[in-house]
Amino acid sequence: MAATNAPITMKEVLTLPSVGINQQFITFTNVTMESDKYICVRETSPQNSVVIIDMNMPMQPLRRPITADSALMNPNSRILALKAQVQGVTQDYLQMFNIEAKAKLKSHQMPEQVVFWKWITPKMLGLVTQNSVYHWSIEGDSEPVKMFDRVVKLENNQIINYKCSPNEKWLVLIGIEPGSPERPKLVKGNMQLFSVDQQQTQSLEAHAASFAQFKVPGNDNPSTLISFATKSFNAGQITSKVHVLELGAQPGKASFTKKKADLSFLPDFADDFPVAMQISNKFSLIYVITKLGWLFVYDLETASPIYRNRISPDPIFLTSEASSVGGFYAINRRGQVLLATVNEATIIPFISGPLKNLELAVNLAKRGNLPGAEDLVKERFKELFDQTKYKEAAELAAESPQGILRTPDIVAKFQSVPVQAGQTPPLLQYFGTLLTKGKLNSYESLELSRLVVNQNKKNLLENWLKEDKLECSEELGDIVKTLDNDLALEIYIKAKTAPKVVAALAEKREFDHILSYSEEIGYAPDYMFLLQTILRADPQGAAKFAVTMSQMKGGCPVDFNNITDLFLQRNLIREATAFLLDVLKPDLPEHAFLQTKVLEINLVTFPNVAEVILAAKMFSHYDRPRVAQLCEKAGLYIQSLKHYSELNDIKRVIVNTHAIDPQALVDFLGTLSSDWAMECMKELLLANPRGNLQIIVQACKEYCEQLGVDACIKLFEQFKSYEGLYFFLGSYLRTSEDPEIHFKYIEASAKTGQLKEVERVTRESSFYDAEKTKNFLMEAKLPDARPLINVCDRFGFVPELTHYLYINNMQRYIEGYVQKVSPGNAPLVVGQLLDDECPEDFIKGLIISVRSLLPVESLVEECEKRNRLRLLTQFLEHLVSEGSQDVHVHNALGKIIIDSNNNPERFLTTNTYYDSRVVGKYCEKRDPTLAVMSYRRGQCDEELINVTNRNSLFKLQARYVVERMHGDLWDMVLDEKNEYRRQLIDQVVSTALPESKSPEQVSSAVKAFMTADLPHELIELLEKIVLQNSDFSGNVNLQNLLILTAVKADPSRVMDYVNRLENFDGPVVGEMAVEAQLFEEAFAIFKKFNLNVEAVNVLLDGLKSIERAAEFAFRVEEDSVWSQVGKAQLKEGLVSDAVESFIRAEDATHFLEVIRVAEDANVYDDLVRYLLMVRNKVKEVKVDSELVYAYAKIDRLSEVEDFMLMPNVANLQNVGDRLYEEAMYEAAKIIYAFVSNWGKLAVTLVKLQQFQGAVEAARKANSAKIWKEVCFACVEAEEFRLAQICGLNIIIQVDDLEEVSEFYQNRGYFNELISLLESGLGLERVHMGIFTELGVLYARYCHKKLMEHIKLFSTRLNTPKLIRACDEQQHWQELTYLYIQYDEFDNAATTVMNHSPEAWEHVRFKEIVGKVANVEVYYKSVHFYLQEHPGMINDLLNVLASRLDHTHVVEIMRKAGQLRLIKPYMVAVQSNNVTALNEALNEIYVEEEDYEMLRESIDLHDSFDQIGLAKKIEKHELVEMRRVAAYIYKKAGKWKQSIALSKKDNLYKDCMETASQSGDHDLAEQLLVYFIEQGKKECFATCLFVCYDLIRPDVALELAWMNNMIDLVFPYLLQVMREYTGKVDEIIKDKQEAQKKVKDKEQEDKDVMSQQNMYAQLLPKAQPMLLALPAPPLQHALTAQQSMGGMMPPMPHLECQRWVVTKTLHTVV
Repeated sequence: MAATNAPITMKEVLTLPSVGINQQFITFTNVTMESDKYICVRETSPQNSVVIIDMNMPMQPLRRPITADSALMNPNSRILALKAQVQGVTQDYLQMFNIEAKAKLKSHQMPEQVVFWKWITPKMLGLVTQNSVYHWSIEGDSEPVKMFDRVVKLENNQIINYKCSPNEKWLVLIGIEPGSPERPKLVKGNMQLFSVDQQQTQSLEAHAASFAQFKVPGNDNPSTLISFATKSFNAGQITSKVHVLELGAQPGKASFTKKKADLSFLPDFADDFPVAMQISNKFSLIYVITKLGWLFVYDLETASPIYRNRISPDPIFLTSEASSVGGFYAINRRGQVLLATVNEATIIPFISGPLKNLELAVNLAKRGNLPGAEDLVKERFKELFDQTKYKEAAELAAESPQGILRTPDIVAKFQSVPVQAGQTPPLLQYFGTLLTKGKLNSYESLELSRLVVNQNKKNLLENWLKEDKLECSEELGDIVKTLDNDLALEIYIKAKTAPKVVAALAEKREFDHILSYSEEIGYAPDYMFLLQTILRADPQGAAKFAVTMSQMKGGCPVDFNNITDLFLQRNLIREATAFLLDVLKPDLPEHAFLQTKVLEINLVTFPNVAEVILAAKMFSHYDRPRVAQLCEKAGLYIQSLKHYSELNDIKRVIVNTHAIDPQALVDFLGTLSSDWAMECMKELLLANPRGNLQIIVQACKEYCEQLGVDACIKLFEQFKSYEGLYFFLGSYLRTSEDPEIHFKYIEASAKTGQLKEVERVTRESSFYDAEKTKNFLMEAKLPDARPLINVCDRFGFVPELTHYLYINNMQRYIEGYVQKVSPGNAPLVVGQLLDDECPEDFIKGLIISVRSLLPVESLVEECEKRNRLRLLTQFLEHLVSEGSQDVHVHNALGKIIIDSNNNPERFLTTNTYYDSRVVGKYCEKRDPTLAVMSYRRGQCDEELINVTNRNSLFKLQARYVVERMHGDLWDMVLDEKNEYRRQLIDQVVSTALPESKSPEQVSSAVKAFMTADLPHELIELLEKIVLQNSDFSGNVNLQNLLILTAVKADPSRVMDYVNRLENFDGPVVGEMAVEAQLFEEAFAIFKKFNLNVEAVNVLLDGLKSIERAAEFAFRVEEDSVWSQVGKAQLKEGLVSDAVESFIRAEDATHFLEVIRVAEDANVYDDLVRYLLMVRNKVKEVKVDSELVYAYAKIDRLSEVEDFMLMPNVANLQNVGDRLYEEAMYEAAKIIYAFVSNWGKLAVTLVKLQQFQGAVEAARKANSAKIWKEVCFACVEAEEFRLAQICGLNIIIQVDDLEEVSEFYQNRGYFNELISLLESGLGLERVHMGIFTELGVLYARYCHKKLMEHIKLFSTRLNTPKLIRACDEQQHWQELTYLYIQYDEFDNAATTVMNHSPEAWEHVRFKEIVGKVANVEVYYKSVHFYLQEHPGMINDLLNVLASRLDHTHVVEIMRKAGQLRLIKPYMVAVQSNNVTALNEALNEIYVEEEDYEMLRESIDLHDSFDQIGLAKKIEKHELVEMRRVAAYIYKKAGKWKQSIALSKKDNLYKDCMETASQSGDHDLAEQLLVYFIEQGKKECFATCLFVCYDLIRPDVALELAWMNNMIDLVFPYLLQVMREYTGKVDEIIKDKQEAQKKVKDKEQEDKDVMSQQNMYAQLLPKAQPMLLALPAPPLQHALTAQQSMGGMMPPMPHLECQRWVVTKTLHTVV
């Protein structure tokens, strides 16, 4: 059966591999599909993840890294259930996640393992364990609830499904188990049915089952049905059945009769069995799906078989209901997601046709509302109606598919039936049945409502509307309106008849509802009319309505200005203001006119309201100059200032300070530019300097930054307002650092008499110009000198201050300044007074009055500069007597004593308070000895050295330096740049040191000589001290120093010193001798102090004599000495000697070096002896490892084995690797075998050609790298059996497969490689690469196996790679098959056409070309078939019909001259109405003289050259062909040609029809004349009615009268008279209605003009705004003119308009 005519259609919705799902995961345990919304796939590689496929967007899968044993998506929502086994126990951990919220909903750990689970409802999970079944709700925190235990029959079954009935009262569990021994391939099915209410279970044999709800006739409640499919094997017979039965039959109600039917399997599928069952609730169909892809469809009500077909060549393992389309989804092993749906167009014809089951066809059509049974239903209705079975007929009409019996004709039929007395009228039976079954259509609702309204039964209508039984319409509302307005409104709303809804709401005065309703449905009523209506009754409500209207979505439907004028015409100022303030909130530029308007009307009427509006700054786009003028007139000066933009206007208004708030004026000045602000302030000062000064000062304070401080100062100075300047600068002074500002403030304060402020600023400010301020104050001669004192004291003008006060006789201010203000400046005052020749008594008194507060140093300095120091003698002595310890006091007193030579030595030695440096400096020129005394007392080193050098006092200097013991001082005097160094050294050696008895002084001196690098002088000094029996002869340090100095300066003396001295530090001195390369002296020192190790090191390192060292070692016999000798021998390469020395020393510390040197020298025998000694000392990995290696190197393998058996810490792995690298494979084999390193052992055995052992070792190693090495070695040795064993372990790794293949192929072992890969197909871990590589090898070396391999493993191949191989090897048939499998249909088609002898097959090519995407391939295939298979070209074209350009195809066939060849194709696609196609077919029809088909083609398809075809056939020999030509002329509008052609063939009927359709009066009347001329009276009479609309009555009457045909024309005349009288009646009626409308309009205009417009009186007369008001309609004006009795002459149109406007203005004013 063709797929297009099949009752069930199959469609591939998706393939799982196309969204990235690996083929290995497309299994029953990995894929779940709980509904038609989601597919869930669990992956375990390359990482654990869960893939969620949304069927609404399947190409965008959601992949999440989740580890789980199973995953289920909720049927309705994005909730994921996960199951994972708890490690170590047979328990499962369950979780539910909300994917959208990314939150865990709940979790639970089951006490036993869950073997199967499923969402049985959107809120419930069914859990099946080994023994029981549980339900787990998604809601709340509930745990799984046990429902029932599994029966014994299901113990060892694999559970494949679990379902719940729609009412959740019945549960069914389904499992399968292996078949009987007689028929093992036939799987056995078991089903457990459980009743929740009765808590009972029943066990049945079944493979698949499903629940359904079905309404049995005679029972209002739906029945619960179960359908199940069985296939069993008993007594050698296979029985397959489908059962349908009711569960829980309702007592006393009609029940469902049990049904069953056969499942008919084909012989080739005898072992196939059902795996799933789905029931379509939409169509009440049962779908049974088998494992091998067969679909069986049954009717649920009768269990009648409907359809059977194989829907998938691959096994189906999962199905799910597709409830929205009444079908199901199925997933097969290939990964195809198939959708099976009912073919609504063909299923009913299929059942009534091939199945010949008319009753089932009708019932299914009624249940599913399906087409195809119309004739059957109508025939059945007629039978019932004729039999007066009105109730049954009504039920049939109610359930008729697609409402074919729900028509006005059916209602009329029931209305026409006479009512029998005592019986219900058939019409009411009909409506009652329809109401019971569902909802009435529009016509039925109208008819029933008329009946109800006539009976005034409002309650029935209300109930039906609540139950949604009636289809609402405008006509229904009109009918109900006579009964109830509210009910009619409800109907209008449901019917969406907006005008009627608005009218009804207006009647109810629910105007707000009108807006909301209109906005909701997008309807636009006459808002202006509504607003006027509301305004008459409720102005406040009208304002609210207008505001609400302005807030509608899409903007206000009425212009704001019109609404405002409507309010103003009725003098509703407040309402108009409120409306405008609300709608103008957005402050948009386009609202500028309205903003101005609302301000104008309020400034004229309510200025306070306007002020509030302006203060709120609600608007920014109004006419500011106009508003400014109105504000000025209204006395709102501050607002007018804000709105004026000209300086003159501002200056004019600003002087009205009596009516302006000062702060507001200040704020306004801050908004002006600096220039304008200054001009305005000048204007204010000119108008009222005193009264406006405070405002000016405040403005300058707040806006000084904008105005500029200098400009403000100049403003005040210009008007000589020092008071303003004082107040302004006073606020600015704290933040300013400008000296000029501070000075100006001081000046203003002084001139305004603010002396305290002057004093404060001069005291606190740090920014004024001190010089300028000082001069100003001196010039001002203020009575209070404190400001001047502040300035001079702070800025150092004390002498000028003193001079100013002294010459101005202000001595009390001098005393006050010195005593109270600044005693520290008294010396400056004293100095200035001395310069001014002030009496000494005043000066002394001033000094005494200050006393201790006086700074003595500066006072002494001032007096000393003027040589008046003695003036201070009394003062200084007084201070000393008071116990002063001030250094300056004593310095000054000392200077006075030195100058007076009053026993200065006593003062210098006894006084402890003077400064030695100051006094010494004072004495240098007077007496150097006194200076030395002063410097010595204060340790003034540099000054003392300088004075002694200048005066040649070297002995004093030497004694001072030795006693001082200061390193820096010694460095200074012993510096080679010191020209007096020699004199000092002589005095130190001859005098200073011999006199000294202090070791510290001697040590310091020696150290100084050493630091100064004076070795010879030091030796001379030390010999004198150490060797000449002084107090320091036995000093250790001095002896060490003597020897060390000799080592550096005179080595020849060292050996003598060593022999003569006994009390020196031998180790230290010896090391110094070694460093100085005095090796013999060092050896003598070390021997003298028994330092043998150091001595032997000198022999080895210094003298380089290993022989003397060995001799010395024999003499002392110390281990440490032998160790040193061994190291030296090892360094020199004397390995044997070194080993012997280390052994004598028993030294194991240098084993690393010994091992390295011994291996370099290849001395492994000695190394073994040494390592055996070392092992007794230490346990080191290196030692044991090297010992094993040394054994191996000297080929003592038995000792290697013995050693490894002993306890050791050797790194055997490392040793083995070294031996392997050095090709010592036997030794390496022993070690690798011992450490179980099978990988290395395998490689080593390969080197030894022991392949069998290598394979065994590789198996134990189980490493891909080792397998490869062994495999490649076996191949090289042609050990193919062993190589295959290795290869099978390699090729399971995808990355290594290609390397193995290349290795085999490069050596020509093709058959062996193929054998290896064929063996690999049976591996458990076989992967796609193996199948693909084997296919490539077949393509290259074994073509005969290639196709079979591709077909068997098509889903497991890397298709692109194999395609390349087949293309290279030119295997076209296989290449085509691969292209098809890979959905590369373009390439497949091209390959078939290019290599047709091998690759072409008609059926397959049709399938291929039908899926091609490239349009060019279609036309290539047409050329291909035309050349090679012309007989099948129509079949091909039919397949491509929907994709081809038919014009192009026709051109191809025309060029080839084979147009007739594709006639069937052209007929099939002519419905597309393509010009080239139509012309080609018409051409064929003309040639074949098939006029019927030609006419049908012309009627149905008008896209062709009509005139050309008509001309071509108008002279054809066949009459019918000529008639077709006339018909074409008629269709083309060539009426005359058509009529002329028809006249020739006496086709008068055609002539009349053509003339009637032409619409041409002349043509029709000419035809009448023709009929009269030809004597065709009957044709004349017929033509009058055929061309009735075209023939003029007078012409017809004239022709009839002239030709005696009055009787023939009389019926025509009667019809004409009736038509014309009807038209006259309509005209009279229209005229009357028009006159009534004119009168109503006139009355309305009069009412409008009678209302007084108060707004005009509010506007200024200078600028009247009356023209803004809408002018009255022109009709009203004209009417008024007419009412004046026609006394005015008529005016032109423009003059008339001017008159109307003028008259209106005159009336208003």
